[in-house]
Amino acid sequence: MTNEKAVAEKLLQVNAVKLSPQEPFTWASGWKSPIYCDNRRVLGFPYVRDFIKSELCNVIFEQFPDVDLLAGVATAGIAWGAMAADQLKLPYIYVRPQPKAHGLGNQIEGFFEKGQKTVIIEDLISTGKSSLEVAEVAKNAGLDVIGMVSIFTYGFIQAEEAFATKGIKMISLTNYEQILQLSIDKGVVTADLQNTLLNWRNDPANWKGI
Repeated sequence: MTNEKAVAEKLLQVNAVKLSPQEPFTWASGWKSPIYCDNRRVLGFPYVRDFIKSELCNVIFEQFPDVDLLAGVATAGIAWGAMAADQLKLPYIYVRPQPKAHGLGNQIEGFFEKGQKTVIIEDLISTGKSSLEVAEVAKNAGLDVIGMVSIFTYGFIQAEEAFATKGIKMISLTNYEQILQLSIDKGVVTADLQNTLLNWRNDPANWKGI
């Protein structure tokens, strides 16, 4: 299995994940958040990128040994899926949130065959809504979605419940708890804020910051 702490260390090292409880970030949904994750930054750091790629491949190899096909989620999961597929020598496709507005109007790009056991590659999981929509697109195209692997998860209970309801195994390389603990260890945030920051996940829509 993946070393969650080591992955968290790498993400913090390249500032792919930032904690700022006093000046929270605003997500596209309007939610205020003490944490922001941008795994695209990792692509600019070759050795960290290689480490994350290897961790992704280890999880796929160990947890989904019968996988036939990898599918990246556009856009943030495309690069990670392609790198993992290359290392594992697996066929690869990527899935758009919406069909392309021109050309062939494809929503799934690349060659695949119905019935292939498919693992979807995401960069992060928040509520799980958009990730599961991609899984549904793949299923509707005749693919057998056996799991999803992401680099990071916020650990929202609604995401865990949504994946369980759909019967899709979801694994993340690291998570919010690991990032928070490392940030406390490094003095980025103080230990007295730990419970407050963990409680943010219980009602993120109404959290206003510290």
